[in-house]
Amino acid sequence: MASSEETTGRVIATNRKARHEYFVLDTVEAGLVLTGTEIKSIRQGNVNLTDAYAALKNGEAWLLGMHVSPYEHGSYANVDPRRERKLLLHKREIRKLASRLGETGVTLIPLQIHFSKRVAKLLLGICRGKRAYDKREDIAKREAERDIRRHYAR
Repeated sequence: MASSEETTGRVIATNRKARHEYFVLDTVEAGLVLTGTEIKSIRQGNVNLTDAYAALKNGEAWLLGMHVSPYEHGSYANVDPRRERKLLLHKREIRKLASRLGETGVTLIPLQIHFSKRVAKLLLGICRGKRAYDKREDIAKREAERDIRRHYAR
């Protein structure tokens, strides 16, 4: 499991809501099983990660709730925009994820989709939910930093 969030390729979509709603404990990069029209649509940036999450079922990792808009030049090959998509991970990575997800309050949230050597990759975060006061602290910190930048920018 990678602790850094460096991506090698072009970032297509990020889940900004995830950073606000969850503490990111660790990250994992996974491949996606996609159809031809889905990958073309993702290359155009027609993907939304806002309500997406990942789950483990029968020893496999699945991405649920990600919306990929139908490819505009596709025809019968277009699939359901919210279908379940299989994630490509090594067996040992899935075992590690299963042990981490056994803890209470921990879930898998997609943080971003990017391309690495022409292949779409998904950066998954092992996350724990924030409480309301944690969110308020983050907002206050962000506003303080913004005020400091404004003051020194003059």
